[in-house]
Amino acid sequence: MSVIVVTGTCTGVGKTVATAAVASLAAARGASVAVVKPGQTGVPPGEDGDLAEIARLSGVTDLHEYARFPDPLSPAAAARRAGVAPVDLPAAVGRITGLAADHDLVLVEGAGGLLVRYDDEGNTVADLARWLGAPVLLVVRPDLGTLNHTALTLEAMAHRGLNLAGVVIGSWPDDPDLAMRSNLPDLEALAARPLAGALPSGAGALDTAGFLRAARRGLAPALGGSFDAAAFRAAHAPTKETP
Repeated sequence: MSVIVVTGTCTGVGKTVATAAVASLAAARGASVAVVKPGQTGVPPGEDGDLAEIARLSGVTDLHEYARFPDPLSPAAAARRAGVAPVDLPAAVGRITGLAADHDLVLVEGAGGLLVRYDDEGNTVADLARWLGAPVLLVVRPDLGTLNHTALTLEAMAHRGLNLAGVVIGSWPDDPDLAMRSNLPDLEALAARPLAGALPSGAGALDTAGFLRAARRGLAPALGGSFDAAAFRAAHAPTKETP
């Protein structure tokens, strides 16, 4: 897979950390990696955005941001409020395709969830993935409510003919509660495949070396790591004593 689109079930699920984890493992294998953020919102000019965080965590420095808007809104709404042109997703296809010709892997991190609008024509990261013919890595929450969000996102992907690269839990706590533990087999049932990873809470605060170790433990072999979904599920299976 030369291009992977990373999206989430909603905002704040850990897309940036997951993108950095995949980038970190690929770079550690010697692959040439580029990371694209078609539209960054909620970050004023001159301040560090998601790509700076990815660079700090993964060490990857081939970074491409196509538009930035200061308000923490959808890209379409943020562009309207700023009075500027929205993200041109059709044009982004050509730029990303060009990067893919020169790199082993291009990671494209979306904003918010799969169907967040980038312009007033209704183009979304789902459209971008479809135009690129790229698989989608879906980052999800572990807690109560995630099953509905995950099911809706997977259904929207299937409706659009998008291929799933895997489901990754973006932030798995040290002390998961009953809902989180119970959600593991159900997330796999929704995806019709084992989990592609579970990244530990707080991974975004690690240094580059520590983050690489966490990424290796937290992502499945298909993404370059050593995560064992069956062992993880068994280790966190709820018991009658689980609060």
